Amino acid sequence: MAKAVKLPRTDRSIETYTLVGTPIERPEAAPVFNRIAYAAAHVVSDPWADTLPWNSPVIDWDATMAFRHHLWSLGFKIAEAMDTSQRGMGLDWTGAQELISRSLAEARTVPGADLACGAGTDQLPKQDAKSLDDVISAYEEQLGFIEKHGGRAILMASRALAHVAKSPDDYRKVYGRILGQAKDKVVLHWLGDMFDPELTGYWGGDRFEDTLLTVLSIITDHQDKVEGIKISLLDQAYEVELRRRLPQDVICFTGDDFNYATLIEGDGTRHSHALLGIFDAVAPQASKALAALANGDLATFRGTIEPTVPLSRKIFEAPTQYYKAGVVFLAWLNGHQSHFTMPAGMQSARGALHYADIFRLADQANVLDKPDLAALRMTALMTQYGFA
Repeated sequence: MAKAVKLPRTDRSIETYTLVGTPIERPEAAPVFNRIAYAAAHVVSDPWADTLPWNSPVIDWDATMAFRHHLWSLGFKIAEAMDTSQRGMGLDWTGAQELISRSLAEARTVPGADLACGAGTDQLPKQDAKSLDDVISAYEEQLGFIEKHGGRAILMASRALAHVAKSPDDYRKVYGRILGQAKDKVVLHWLGDMFDPELTGYWGGDRFEDTLLTVLSIITDHQDKVEGIKISLLDQAYEVELRRRLPQDVICFTGDDFNYATLIEGDGTRHSHALLGIFDAVAPQASKALAALANGDLATFRGTIEPTVPLSRKIFEAPTQYYKAGVVFLAWLNGHQSHFTMPAGMQSARGALHYADIFRLADQANVLDKPDLAALRMTALMTQYGFA
């Protein structure tokens, strides 16, 4: 019998929604892709110990590591301790250090597992940053920690740098110093202010073309230390232009959770690789699609991944920085964690209508892996809101 759930609508009525989706089958072994594919992974809070979730959230390390095994089993690399893990919005540098060290150790137990870790400056509150040297020291601390534990770095955008920098040359100085010290190649991260309003004016300019020139100059000057750059501006045209102008051996990673399907497929000449938060939520679908793309099966690639795009656009709708709530919501519906609570109480950042829309779109994109469980949990949540 088809599952049905009572869901609220914007007109203040309640509909009885009947599920229509079909879960995606799991591969027998981790598939091989012809795109580099990182899934930025969330963390699972521990509601049994999380007595001060706004100030001192506690992480359920067993569930958090189990989710990483889920991603590795589907062929993904993991972008660890990034924005999706609530860096700076629930997970501080102390928590990130434990997450990084645990994930690197866990990866060594899984044949073929790979990850890269976010290095930022979030241990330095922006109001305490008085100079570029303060920012450089904060970056050095985090990069040094990752390298000491045998990891590779994704150089995250810095709120402190955005606060103290006065010109594009200030960004060139800071990134030049850090890239010059890196042991291995790193991935740069161009994060738009829709993800973090405190990054407005990053790279020292307000116009895309001006900031693009700054980014390209940093990459060109330190090409031997830059594996690639993730661009998260939610504008396909901007990414295509960056991709077109990158040096040939520097990789463009899409962070565009609105347009990833077409950017990954490419235009026949160039394509983007992936470093995406949405892959946390739609990992089985993305894995099947990427495996099909690697086999030249464009019909399966498009038919599998394109239905996830409306879901992703809903999860990442403005205010975009709260997208983590939708990602964890789906992890809960799909049985990857036993509860829907988040560090800093982030689950409260979205409302019942938003979650109802995500539920419908996830079902229609075949993202609900366990429909019976998802229906049961959604009913419980809607009852809590008073809609059942």
